[in-house]
Amino acid sequence: MTESTINQLGPLPGILRPGPEDVVRVVAGTGHPFWLVRGYTLGRSVLADKRFSRAAALQPGAPTFNDAQPAADSMMSMDGNRHARLRRLVSGAFSTGRMARMSAFVTDLTDRRLDAIAEIGNGADLIETLARPLPLSVLTTMLGIPEEDTPRFRGWVDVLFDLEVTSPREKARRRIELIEYITELVDHKRRDPRDDLLSDLTIAQDQGELSTNELLTLGLTLLMAGYETTTGQIGLSLLALLTDRSAYEELLAHPEHVGNATEELIRLTPATPLTFVRIATEPVRLGDVTVQKGEGVVVALLHGNRDAEVFAEPASMNLESGHGSPPLTFGHGVHRCLGAPLARLQLRIVLERLPRRFPALRLADVPEPVVWKDGLGIRGLSRLLVDSE
Repeated sequence: MTESTINQLGPLPGILRPGPEDVVRVVAGTGHPFWLVRGYTLGRSVLADKRFSRAAALQPGAPTFNDAQPAADSMMSMDGNRHARLRRLVSGAFSTGRMARMSAFVTDLTDRRLDAIAEIGNGADLIETLARPLPLSVLTTMLGIPEEDTPRFRGWVDVLFDLEVTSPREKARRRIELIEYITELVDHKRRDPRDDLLSDLTIAQDQGELSTNELLTLGLTLLMAGYETTTGQIGLSLLALLTDRSAYEELLAHPEHVGNATEELIRLTPATPLTFVRIATEPVRLGDVTVQKGEGVVVALLHGNRDAEVFAEPASMNLESGHGSPPLTFGHGVHRCLGAPLARLQLRIVLERLPRRFPALRLADVPEPVVWKDGLGIRGLSRLLVDSE
């Protein structure tokens, strides 16, 4: 057996329910209307089309989709030369060579997380023991944040990502604390540079390639964009494997298929179901509709990844050969996720090490082993309890 059916996991908001149209008009929770692009081919075309602007989506009066929007000074909110300049300064940190050098480090971190799961035994929470601490440790190490400060970082970032509970005032306070911390750390890196990304960015600032605000915002963007999304992707991927235990068994029997499993789980269980809003800067024809200047467009990555016109048996996870076309999960075009290689590396190593260490792993025999997080921005779990014995 080389295929398992992975159905949509968890609850889906109404606007994300599937339908036959590739492009459909929806109304967001903010009350603003949008064009939702559900087809794979049209979705890729939107993501590569410079007539759809990210920067315009952050202008006063622009339609908003939800509260999960990046700051106006974030690289994810820029277009054109400024976006290209900032992207160039950090792209080397995610190069193929750098990822190859990080593989042993990520493997060691993963094995330590698996030790923690083994120590707990039955009832271990894969989110708290693996999916959260692994990406945070990887990112803080890459940035050059001292290991002893990692718990403080988790506290800050968890509050900033909490869309349901934390008050805006508390979020603003924690963001200020985080910026103050990074400012102090940058000053330290300037005096004592090391082989890490913040040191590289500090050197770039000293050479006039970055403003102080750009440096701080880049550090924040890399940390926040890479933490919650990777946590969500690891959690959803493991839930998919444990929900259909045959997929886990297949990966255990054929570890050589871990590369295909990684791509298929990224396609079938994306932590980011939707893109950020893009605004049409002129009328653009999309399939059977015309998007007028000033209208908002959102690509439903979750649906594009299951487009039957692109993926044969789109709900099937093909471990032996994959499905060929790349998933939309990490985007496309100039705003394609910079950290995709790092997210892939972490998920692949988890899929390599976890089945080997815990061949009998299964969802815990308790009333609620799985608890979903709320929010449209990033899908994920707040709890995934498992039994390993």
